[in-house]
Amino acid sequence: MLFSIPAAFLTGLATSAGLIIAIGAQNAFVLSQGVRREYHWSIAALCSLIDALLITAGIAGMGILISQSAQLLTLISWAGSAFLLWYGANALRSALRSETLTVSGRQFASLGSALLTTLALSLLNPHVYLDTVVLLGSIGGRYPDQERFWFGAGAALFSFIWFFSLSLGARWLAPLFRKPLNWRILDGTVCLMMWTLAGLLLSGNLSP
Repeated sequence: MLFSIPAAFLTGLATSAGLIIAIGAQNAFVLSQGVRREYHWSIAALCSLIDALLITAGIAGMGILISQSAQLLTLISWAGSAFLLWYGANALRSALRSETLTVSGRQFASLGSALLTTLALSLLNPHVYLDTVVLLGSIGGRYPDQERFWFGAGAALFSFIWFFSLSLGARWLAPLFRKPLNWRILDGTVCLMMWTLAGLLLSGNLSP
C-alpha cells in the first residue's frame, strides 16, 4: 500500500512556499553568499533552522503572544531598520570600491561573523516573526495535534528546500561575477533593497 501524504503536510509546504519565496533581505543575503561560495551551506542551514524553530514556536502558541504585543513589534522594527541601514551602507561601500572583485573574495573574516550576520538578518526582521510565528503558527494551530505536526513539518521542509536550492543555484551565476561591474551591480542592488526595507519599516508602510 502506497504511503499517503497528509493533506496538512501539503498545505504547510504550499503556505510556506508562498511566504518564503518573496525576495527580501534574507534571500538576497543567501543569494549573494551563494555566488561568493563563502560559508553558503552553513548560512543556508542556519536560515532553515531558524525558520523551523520559529514555525514550531508559532504552532505551539507563541504567535498569539507576539501578535498582541505592539511594543515588541515596534522594538524589532527599529532594531531591524538600524541593522538594514548599516548592512546596506557596507554593500554600497563594496560597490564603490575600485579594486578588482573576485567570486572567491571574502566578505567575512570567519564563519562566526557570517553566522552572526545571518542571525541578525533573520531575527531583526519583524516580518520573519509575522510570517513564521504568527501566520503559519495561527494556521497550523487550528489543526488537531497529529495534523498540526504534519503542517509544521511541511512548512519547515520547504524552508530547507528553498534556502539550499537558492545557495546551490547561485553557483551557476558565478561566471557572471567574474567581471567587477557585475559585483558592483549586485552590491548596489543589495544596498537599495536593504535601505528600501529599512525605510518601509521606519515609515510604518511595512507594518502588519
